[in-house]
Amino acid sequence: MVEILFFAWIGDKAGESRIKASVDGYSVQEVKSWVEMKYQLGTGALSKTMTAINEEFSENDDRVQHGDTLALIPQ
Repeated sequence: MVEILFFAWIGDKAGESRIKASVDGYSVQEVKSWVEMKYQLGTGALSKTMTAINEEFSENDDRVQHGDTLALIPQ
């Protein structure tokens, strides 16, 4: 499981500030797409969102692993 933290408008739209999800091994981009679909945010809604894995800024091709925390931070 990966903990996903939602900041600012993302949390408002999702209706929660954090979730745990079975996205182990997903790329950051794949997680963004999964969140967009799960919360009906629209394709590309998170395209400019900054991300951090375990409090270190990350890129879209970085992968999350079991036990990681991924933060989605709007610009």
